[in-house]
Amino acid sequence: MIPREITAEMHDLFRQFPIVSLTGARQTGKTTLLREVFSDYAYVSLENPRMRELLQTDADTFFARYGIHVIFDEAQRMPDLFSYLQGIVDERHQEPGQFILSGSQSFLLMKSITQSLAGRVAVLHLMPFSRGELKAAGKDLGTMDEWMWRGGYPRLYDTANEVNPEKYFRSYIDTYLERDVREELGVRKLSAFRNFLVQCAIRVGELINYASLAKACGIDVKTVQDWLSVLEASFIVYRMYPYYKNYGKRLVKTPKLYFYDTGLVAYLLGIISPDRLLLSKYRGPIFENAVSNEVMKEYYVRGRKPTFYFWRDTNQKEVDLVIEKGGEVQYLVEVKASATYDLHAFARVDELGETMGLPTDRRIVVYGGDQAFDTRFGRLLTLDDVDQLVV
Repeated sequence: MIPREITAEMHDLFRQFPIVSLTGARQTGKTTLLREVFSDYAYVSLENPRMRELLQTDADTFFARYGIHVIFDEAQRMPDLFSYLQGIVDERHQEPGQFILSGSQSFLLMKSITQSLAGRVAVLHLMPFSRGELKAAGKDLGTMDEWMWRGGYPRLYDTANEVNPEKYFRSYIDTYLERDVREELGVRKLSAFRNFLVQCAIRVGELINYASLAKACGIDVKTVQDWLSVLEASFIVYRMYPYYKNYGKRLVKTPKLYFYDTGLVAYLLGIISPDRLLLSKYRGPIFENAVSNEVMKEYYVRGRKPTFYFWRDTNQKEVDLVIEKGGEVQYLVEVKASATYDLHAFARVDELGETMGLPTDRRIVVYGGDQAFDTRFGRLLTLDDVDQLVV
């Protein structure tokens, strides 16, 4: 198994909280990780209807058999479980390290946690592999375009059972549509929803025009909002919000749309190979998405909520990432997919950095090259260096 960077944070929280919950998109390796790290804990999958029935009809017998050291996988499938756990945890004076909850449908899992287990659970999110995790495991990622085209889902790096990315994502979307959308969320127009996914991919890295998206999919704006919320809760897409503090007039207030995995974006856009990605008009937005994802993953492995934004005004002046800590801007980041350094890339971060009074070593350009160095305008970083930006 490829080691996951989130493991240390998971151990630390388990020494402090009676319950740890691990969420994330399907097939990011949650079950594999939990069974490996907590191998001495009983594993119970609530996908199994017999297990759900036993808990519902005879919870005392269940806990007498399995005790208090249990991994509950797909826990959201049994909402009554959370009330049982609350009673057990409180009876033991919230002793740390009792139960582990996992689930792919984060919106249902979190609803049950907030209703019954507030204050008793530490929540972590497991993302697809980061570049750092893959490189530390000795994986050959190939060119930048090969890595972005493949993405970070663990199944694609299983050398014993290699799978073609195109076939993998086709199956992934079919399974996702069947299980999470139709069964759990009541979406009946699966063809419309599939088109919605494609239209979201077409708009990757762009400001979201909800009316335009609705028109392209033949649905209303409210449905667009609902479906985006579903995709966000399922860790398929996320909205990046603009930085609101008034470092300029007439700032844009509309969020931008990104995917948690660039391989999925490439598949939805019909990009069938890394060579096609290299020549695609979407290469720049996908690289920008990749940089944002790597920053986000670094926050999550540290058990922290991402605090980054973008800055843009109505005159089209934009900085791709504004990274904040404690209410203060730490870094301004411009993203350029080109592997060749161009000093003009610093123009926007230099201009806004002067307005904010930010020193040049906090004005950053992340580019598609492989050498990092300092310039008189700011720091030039590669994609492998972005972990330095999370402070």
